[in-house]
Formats: sequence, structure tokens, C-alpha cells
Amino acid sequence: MRAKEFITEQRTDGLTVASYSLPNTYIMPDLKNNDFYELYRFGVAFAAVRGEGGQDDGVQNEFKNEFQSETSWGEHQLVSSEFDEDLGNTIDKTLKKVGKTGKKLVTAANSNEIPNTNIQSTLKPFKGYKK
Repeated sequence: MRAKEFITEQRTDGLTVASYSLPNTYIMPDLKNNDFYELYRFGVAFAAVRGEGGQDDGVQNEFKNEFQSETSWGEHQLVSSEFDEDLGNTIDKTLKKVGKTGKKLVTAANSNEIPNTNIQSTLKPFKGYKK
């Protein structure tokens, strides 16, 4: 058996092939596939549209938060550690190694409960059996 009999070269482009097998397929020229943050936000926005009633699926959504096109930290890298008290210095040294500078502390230095968190147990303490 000769190779030419079972190896064929496809002479059509991918979009032409997709037009047969992938109905309702869209490209979005303004949304590049190399910016993962933008792709993530697009996915979240897509879910928000569906959750806001973009689709009549009969599902009740009691958690209707307003969608923000950008998160509070945006595309900025985040490093967090509750256990490394020298994290700031480690970040500085790492940034220097890759030719970058600058970091900004955006939270408290210690972990704390959210103010409305109930920290009292609902279970009554067991005092033991009577002797």
C-alpha cells in the first residue's frame, strides 16, 4: 500500500469546515485570545447576561449583583500568603530578578473575620455526665 492512498492533504480552511459542523459560531475581532483576563471577564459577562434573564430557562436567580466589566484588582498579578511574614521582601527580590518594580499592599497584614461573621458556636458546650 502506498502512502498517497491513505494520506491526504486538506485544502480547505478551518472556518469553511466549521461552517458545516459548528452552527451559530461567531468570532469577535475585538476580543483577542491571548489576553486571559479579558477572556475570563467575557465568560463572566456571558454568565451574567444569562443570569439576568438573557435566556428564559425558568431558573430563579435571587443573587442579582451588578456586573462590573473589570474586577477591583484588574489584570494585576496577585500574591498572597498568610504564613510568610517576609512575603513583601520576597516579592521585591523576585520583581528585581525579572526587571520590574513596585508592589502595593491592598489588604490588612493579618487575616481577620468579616465584621458580620458570627464567631460564637451555636452548639451548647457539653459539661459531662452526672457522677
